[in-house]
Amino acid sequence: MSSPSNEPQVICHLDELMAARGITGAALAEKVGITPVNLSVLKNNRAKAVRFTTLAAICEALDCQPGDVFSVRRPRADA
Repeated sequence: MSSPSNEPQVICHLDELMAARGITGAALAEKVGITPVNLSVLKNNRAKAVRFTTLAAICEALDCQPGDVFSVRRPRADA
């Protein structure tokens, strides 16, 4: 299910962060206290929401800030 092209999209960068830090999805899910399935939903941009406690735990586990985990893709003006 994709967002309409005229809507901003929140993009998750967990794959890149995990690769840079050499941590697996299973290990990160365990550190954060969520299931590997829920981590997969989040990192594949299928999540509709994320709890602040989960985001804080991800940031703690990966030694990063929320802006490293997510960015916003805005629609192109000519689209």
